[in-house]
Amino acid sequence: MKTKILIVLAILITAGMACKQKTPEVPAQPETSVQPVIMKKMITARVFVKPGKETDFITAAKVMVENSNKEAGCLGYKLYQDPYEKSSFIFVESYKDQAAIDFHFATSYFKEFGTTIADMVSEPADIKILDIAGEK
Repeated sequence: MKTKILIVLAILITAGMACKQKTPEVPAQPETSVQPVIMKKMITARVFVKPGKETDFITAAKVMVENSNKEAGCLGYKLYQDPYEKSSFIFVESYKDQAAIDFHFATSYFKEFGTTIADMVSEPADIKILDIAGEK
């Protein structure tokens, strides 16, 4: 009788194991690190100059534009003047990444430019830093 019980238990255990769902083995995935997306950057800086100071401002800005365009991370740096409001200017700048902007802001000529034009501007500059959509 004990033998029959052991045989029945063995059959039940075997049947239970056969009915148990097996989860498919998933092959090990290689570890990947998520790299930060490095976006190209653009700056627009709108500057309002006191009437009569436009020529002095343009002279000072030329030095800034020339030096900035020589920076390794600068993709383009231009100054535009509103043809209808001659005392309104806008700098449009492109950089390869945020590190290039940080470098630009740390240069001596950038700091000197701020000091030079302080008495020429009628209000604080309107500065916007943007990611260039779709470009890395």
